[in-house]
Formats: sequence, structure tokens, C-alpha cells
Amino acid sequence: MESVQIGGGSVPVGGGSRPVGGGSRQDAGAVHLSTLIPVYNEVESLPALVQELGAALDNTHLSYEIVLVDDGSADGSSRWIQEAARRDPRIVGVLLERNRGQSDALAAGLVHARGEILMFLDADGQNDPASIPDLLRALENADVASGVRTPRADGFTRRVSSKIANGVRRAVIGDTITDIGCSLKAYRREAIEGLPLFVGAHRFLPALCQFRGARVVEVPVRHRPRLRGVSKYGVGNRLFRGIRDLFGVRWLKSRLLRYKVREVIHE
Repeated sequence: MESVQIGGGSVPVGGGSRPVGGGSRQDAGAVHLSTLIPVYNEVESLPALVQELGAALDNTHLSYEIVLVDDGSADGSSRWIQEAARRDPRIVGVLLERNRGQSDALAAGLVHARGEILMFLDADGQNDPASIPDLLRALENADVASGVRTPRADGFTRRVSSKIANGVRRAVIGDTITDIGCSLKAYRREAIEGLPLFVGAHRFLPALCQFRGARVVEVPVRHRPRLRGVSKYGVGNRLFRGIRDLFGVRWLKSRLLRYKVREVIHE
């Protein structure tokens, strides 16, 4: 099995789940940027992605880690992640017992992410790591930087269905995000900490942050054709679930806690 080495050393391979921001690994020192990648049967894409991502993150001159969460893959992705994590201290492998979906995978990754900034992207290679500096610059004056795929390298049906879904979502729940389906996003940790998680939550995270008062900006990011593997999601397997989730999120919006601490006093 091929593996990619960015450095030396090793880190533990873990699992588990917890609310957003509910914990972190206790082994190494401070990390400025955690990049979280849910992985499901993407062994063909992982070597090139991790190598390209490592080069892009090196250029930021920030301390970082790459958290790869295997969502019960059956194609060798978990073994590749294990080997990569054992070779490089900046790679964290989180292996789920079985396939649970993207929201579960991101939640599991957040348990182990130590960064002050949390960066999300897909494992299929369509998100270009070269756009990461643009998101980081946007965070200088924002709490959430949400990517907008420009131009979008998908087929006509997927582009049209996404445009319709974004419009319906904005009308129902009242957020302002134009491309919430773009996986490439960056969050300040405090913007996402304490958010309630549920199946499908990954589709609404920027909106939920916005509802709590976070400053959300959108950033054009490069989007590339998929070169390896096949898409795991389509119009058919998301349409009805997404409609149901919309009304749940609208209810949740009305019940979200929005307090901000002015001061903490102690001896």
C-alpha cells in the first residue's frame, strides 16, 4: 500500500464522538490550524491529496495537523491512513468502526482536532488546497470563511440542483450562504464550539454559526473535476432527507442559545 511521508514520528489512531469542540488530543503541543477530511472509499485520491495539502499548508508557515477520518471505508483507505499517521506526526488518523456518514465523521474528527482554526475539505481532490490562503486571509476579519466553487467543475444536473437547493434553503431558514455545499470552509474554533450536531449537520454549519451571531464571509475557491473514484452523493440520496432537515433546522434556529460572555471573574 502506497504511503506519503511529510515528516517523521507518529501519532495515535483514535475514534469516538463528542459535541463540536468537546475535546482534543492531549499529546502534542499547540496547533494553529487543523484540517479535517472525512474519507469514504477514497484510497485512490489520498496520496496526491495529502502531498498537495502538505505543500500548501507548509507555505502558510503555521503549525498544522491533517486529521483524516475514515468513515468505514472498504477499499483500503483506513490502512493507508494508519500508515500515513505512523510516519508523520502532523497526520492524525481517526478510524470509525463502520460507515456513519459525513456528519459523524466530521464530529469524530473535531474531537481530536487541536487547532485554533478548523479547516474542512473533501477527500476527492475537487477542493484545491491552493485556495486555503484565501480562506485564512478572510478569517482575519470574520469567524467563518465559506468557499464558493468558482467556476464549479460539475455537470449541468448537479449545478442546477445545487442552485435550486441553495435558494430553497435560504428561503426556508433565512441564512445568506450561496454555496453551502462547498466543503472547503474555515472556522475560528470559538465560532463552532458548542453547536448541536445531528445527522446532516455538516450541510448547515455555516448557517448555524451565522444564526448565533458569527461573522460569515464567502470566498471564491478553485473547484476541480474529480479525477479518481466516484461521487458518493447525488440528487436522489439527498433530496428528501434535505427537505426534512430544513424544517428541523428552522425549528433549531428559533431555539439556539446565543449568549456571549462579557467577563469571567475569579481569583
